Amino acid sequence: MAAPESTDAHGGTTATTEAHGGGEAGGLPQFDTSVWGGQIVYLLFLFVVLYLLIAKVFAPRLRRVMDERATTISTAVATARSVQAEAATQAAAAKAEVEQARADSRRLAAEAKARVVAEAEARRQAEEAEVNARIEAAEAQIAVTRDAAMKTVSTIAADTAQAIVERLTGKPATAAEAAAAVKGAA
Repeated sequence: MAAPESTDAHGGTTATTEAHGGGEAGGLPQFDTSVWGGQIVYLLFLFVVLYLLIAKVFAPRLRRVMDERATTISTAVATARSVQAEAATQAAAAKAEVEQARADSRRLAAEAKARVVAEAEARRQAEEAEVNARIEAAEAQIAVTRDAAMKTVSTIAADTAQAIVERLTGKPATAAEAAAAVKGAA
């Protein structure tokens, strides 16, 4: 039912809080002691129902979910740690392999360098020996040519001296006189 309405001095309508039965004293229903018994029964009933729902339905579900989360998290952490340990082991193995490969490459480079240097030195020595042999052969040829030229120099000098004497004096000089003059001049 709607609350009774009254008119105020300005002509407006307002609702009143008076109860329908006339002028009985009203108040808050919570403080009405005649209904406390029913309210307490409802309170106890709702408390028992909520307690049973929470204790038998909601709390086990929450506990199960929390246990599953804890298990999942601990499993994930353990897996991550094992993967991290495995990765660290693999990284250490890879680092060792890289260091071994570097050492091998350094060793191979040093061996190749030594081999190339040895081959170059052997080639240089062979070429030097060949050049020295050619120089010795050329010097021997020069010596032979020089000796041959020196043998003919005295003859050429004697012939030249004869030609000069004949041209200057008009009479030919003998070969013996020209040879003696060349030997005396030398």
